[in-house]
Amino acid sequence: MTGGAAQPPREEPTMAGVAEIDAGRAASTQPRADAAGIDIKCVALRKTFCDFWMRPRVRAVEGVDLEVRRGQVYGLLGPNGSGKTTTIKMLLGLLAPTGGRIAVLGRHPRHVATKKQVGYLPEESYLYRFLSARETLDYYGRLFRIPRQMRRERIDMLLEMVGLQAVEHRPVGEFSKGMQRRVGLAQSLINDPQLLILDEPTSGMDPVGARQIKDLIADLGRRGKTVLLCTHQLSDVEDLCDRVAIMFGGRVRAEGTCDQLLAEGDFTTLRTDSLSPAVVEEIRGVLTRHGIGHLDVEQPRRRLESLFLEIVDKARLEGLQTSGARSGGTVPAFLRGPVREPEPAATGPAEAVDTGLIDSLVRR
Repeated sequence: MTGGAAQPPREEPTMAGVAEIDAGRAASTQPRADAAGIDIKCVALRKTFCDFWMRPRVRAVEGVDLEVRRGQVYGLLGPNGSGKTTTIKMLLGLLAPTGGRIAVLGRHPRHVATKKQVGYLPEESYLYRFLSARETLDYYGRLFRIPRQMRRERIDMLLEMVGLQAVEHRPVGEFSKGMQRRVGLAQSLINDPQLLILDEPTSGMDPVGARQIKDLIADLGRRGKTVLLCTHQLSDVEDLCDRVAIMFGGRVRAEGTCDQLLAEGDFTTLRTDSLSPAVVEEIRGVLTRHGIGHLDVEQPRRRLESLFLEIVDKARLEGLQTSGARSGGTVPAFLRGPVREPEPAATGPAEAVDTGLIDSLVRR
């Protein structure tokens, strides 16, 4: 060991935190209908890291309240160091909370039955470089003890979904970062999870791949999967998320739908066909008579993403080939459920899960 090396942060062992966690584990196990649609519930969640002398060093999460309902695509946003990753690790059971209460799929995050129903794509793709894409998915499928025949069928469908069936036998160490992210997404779905936690899923992808992954996430949400999306690509959040929470300093500073958070009540937008200068002046005169002197007139612009995708699609129709990942397919059959209407509070098919822990949080 090198002298003077910094010691890693350690957890703060408070009796209050231990008592609250134990109380959550001992909560009633009788299911309740009013809690059946909640897949993630956090109440006053806290996490403090200490130094070697057990002095509080970093308050990573301070009093976070979250509620994610079944079938929602929920965005968790914030700058670096805002507490997003720490919150995700507590949801996955990788870190124990210092205080507060937490339930995932109606159970404690470290419950084995919870682990079976969760898929996770970390911010960095930690893959075995010398395994091929097919071998990688087979490895994770065996960890979940999926039968051999079912495992092969799922791997075939997932490789087609992410567009890697043509390079399935190449070592993933030869893949670009975007192609590795595709393998990581397929890996997170191999166990057919109910809850999918995605940390920067489109990182390193070209606009075509990013658009395909966003379409897949939206389709999974429509089919009853719950998706917790953590990303710095704000356009992805606007396109996908039913609700959004914005974190800073370990706290949730704003929460709601995109429409609620982004609406500007002080302005009105009128969209019509192109107007001549004479018509614009006439409209300006009408506004002036009503005491409204501010009027901005501009031509609408396309999004750069739509232009890029149009150019690429045109090139593909002309028969041009690429050596990278191909266009992905549809969501595999084993992930499919009844398609629902995109309602923010909609819930998927009810499961006979232990919702007692959620009930205790809801009643609090």
